[in-house]
Amino acid sequence: MQEEVYLFIGNEAKFPSGVFTTIENAKQWIEKYSLSGIVNKYPLDEGLYDWAIKKDFFTAKNEHQKGAKFIQRFTSASMDHWHFENGQQV
Repeated sequence: MQEEVYLFIGNEAKFPSGVFTTIENAKQWIEKYSLSGIVNKYPLDEGLYDWAIKKDFFTAKNEHQKGAKFIQRFTSASMDHWHFENGQQV
């Protein structure tokens, strides 16, 4: 069963422009169009905030970090990610 997906977010984009089942598929697509941006590996059926807490990558230190405004914008450098410039991994 698929437990994660790979999302490509192009430079200056607000939303992902590609969702892939493997990093290899993502890399092929990025290379094909000489894209620049980042691929992040996301868990399925779990918010990133909860994932980071479960994996001990993040601990809320105050009430602000437990609120909706914080959680809906949460990201983590601990998630697997790859950077690309002009279709090449950097």
